Amino acid sequence: MAFLVYFRMVQHTALVITHEVFMNISPFDALDALKVKLDVNRPLPPHIVSQLHEDIRIRFTYHSNAIEGNTLTIYETKAVLEDGITIGGKSMREHLETIDHSHAIGYLETLVQQNEPLSERVLKEMHNIIMRNIDNANAGKYRDLNVMITGASHVPPSATQVLEKMEEFFRWYEAEREFLHPVELAARVHADFVNIHPFKDGNGRTARLIMNLELMKAGFPTVIIPVESRPDYYKNLDIAATQGDYSPFTAQVADLTAKSFEPYWRLLEN
Repeated sequence: MAFLVYFRMVQHTALVITHEVFMNISPFDALDALKVKLDVNRPLPPHIVSQLHEDIRIRFTYHSNAIEGNTLTIYETKAVLEDGITIGGKSMREHLETIDHSHAIGYLETLVQQNEPLSERVLKEMHNIIMRNIDNANAGKYRDLNVMITGASHVPPSATQVLEKMEEFFRWYEAEREFLHPVELAARVHADFVNIHPFKDGNGRTARLIMNLELMKAGFPTVIIPVESRPDYYKNLDIAATQGDYSPFTAQVADLTAKSFEPYWRLLEN
């Protein structure tokens, strides 16, 4: 995995983590070094917080919906969210997906502020916010029919197994959440949840939100999986599901986590 050069601020002294140093530390250590640098600058000035919040709300909503086939461009997404504009030639569903995802980000931020652990209640409420204006009958409810993931080798468990698999998922989470590095935990939460596919629709968007719940509670920036990375994203998730090898997906999340710091550095430059 390729990372940029990292800088760590310790008592106002910049420690350059060179390529040679990086080769002797884990990727998680490198990410922790980036977080230390950001922590030195916290709390961030209000004008920076405001700019980052609006940028993330638009980009996260655009990319997460685009991965699922929403055709609104990032500029159209911005117009819908900021100006309440209806885009000609686009479906009502696409507009509602955009608005509801933005509301789900608001719920995510509340959970982070409260340091709320992932639970079935949190998960179902997140899904309900995403889907209530699109498919209210199934919003926040586990599926009662079998599904398939288009183009994937992995077949999600049958509807009769969903409840059991989700109970196992939450038991695993409670046992491991204090021991795994937050980036590894976030990647595992995303991969295991989406491989169960417990809802009829909206699993991918929900997975990316709960992944960020774990990252943001630990002080990492919001991680956005770009639509351009969709082929590798799907492939890495399928490897995790069919081979039990989480390393490709964890590496992808770690790389995106490193990139998520870049908007902060641009705004913090003097």
